[in-house]
Amino acid sequence: MAKKEFSERAVVFRHFLREQKEVFHGEKLSIAGLIIVGVFMVLAIIGPHIVPYDPYEAIVDEWGMVPEDKTPSKEHWFGLTRFGFDVFSQTIVSSRTAVVVGLISAVMVVFVGANLGLISGYYGGWRDEAIMRITDIAYGIPFLPLAIVLMTLLGRGISNVIIVVVALFWRTTTRVIRAQVLTIKERPFIQAARVAGASDFRIIYRHIAPNVMPMAFLYIALAVGWAVIAEASISFLGFGDPDSISWGQMIHFVFAAQMFREAWWWFLPPGLCIVLLVMSAFWIGLAYEKVVNPRLKIE
Repeated sequence: MAKKEFSERAVVFRHFLREQKEVFHGEKLSIAGLIIVGVFMVLAIIGPHIVPYDPYEAIVDEWGMVPEDKTPSKEHWFGLTRFGFDVFSQTIVSSRTAVVVGLISAVMVVFVGANLGLISGYYGGWRDEAIMRITDIAYGIPFLPLAIVLMTLLGRGISNVIIVVVALFWRTTTRVIRAQVLTIKERPFIQAARVAGASDFRIIYRHIAPNVMPMAFLYIALAVGWAVIAEASISFLGFGDPDSISWGQMIHFVFAAQMFREAWWWFLPPGLCIVLLVMSAFWIGLAYEKVVNPRLKIE
C-alpha cells in the first residue's frame, strides 16, 4: 500500500514538473529570472562558507587602524565600509536574509491568502462578507507605520519580519483568488461533484484549488519581490534583525554615516542586489501571468 502511494505521488510530481516546463517554455526573460533567483539561493546556502572575511571582521593595518583607502581593490572587490568591514562579504552573506524572508514570506502570504479566497468565494454569505470586510480594512492600513509598531511590540528578528509581511500582504491574493473561485464554482464539473456526494472540503481542495494554482504561483513570484522590498525597508529604518546582516541594514549604515556621496561602493552592491532579485521574481511571474491570461501570449 505504501509503495503504491509513493508511486502515485511520484507520478503526480513528474506531471507537476512537466507542467512547469511547459509554463516556462520559450519564456527567455522568465528563465533568466529563475537562473538569477537560483544563484541567490545557492549564495544563501553556501555564501557564509565561501566569503573571504566575516561580515563584521574589521580590516586593519599593522597599527590597528582602518585603511584610509576604502575603495574597491584586488583584495576587497567591493571596497570597505567606514568601519573597515568587507562590503563583498557582507553583500554575499546578506543574500541569506533576503532569500529566507522572501521565499518563506511569499509561501505563507499565498497560503493564507489563497485559503481565505477559497473559503470566501466558495461559501459566500456571511463568511464571504466577513473576510472581504477584513480584507478592505487591511487595504487601508499603511505598511511601514504598522511594520514599525509590530516590530516594536514583537521585537527585532527575521521571524517577526516574516510575520509583519504576511500580516498585510495576504490581502491581494485573497481578493484575486476569491474572484476566480466565484466563476469556477458555477462550472458543470463542480455541480457534478456535488451531485456525486463530494464534501465541501473535497470540492474546494481537489476540484477548485488545482484550477487556481497558476494564479497562486503568480502571486508567490510577486510576493517574493514584495517581501524582499519590505525586509529591506524595515532594516533600513533600523528595525531589522541586529544579529543578521541584510542589504537593507547595509544601506542603513551608509545613511547613518552620511556617506552616500563619498562611499558609492558601500551602498551600490546591496542596492543592485535588491533590484536584481525583485526584478527576477517579477520576470518569473510573467510566465505564470501568461498562463492565467493566455491573451498576453504573442504568437
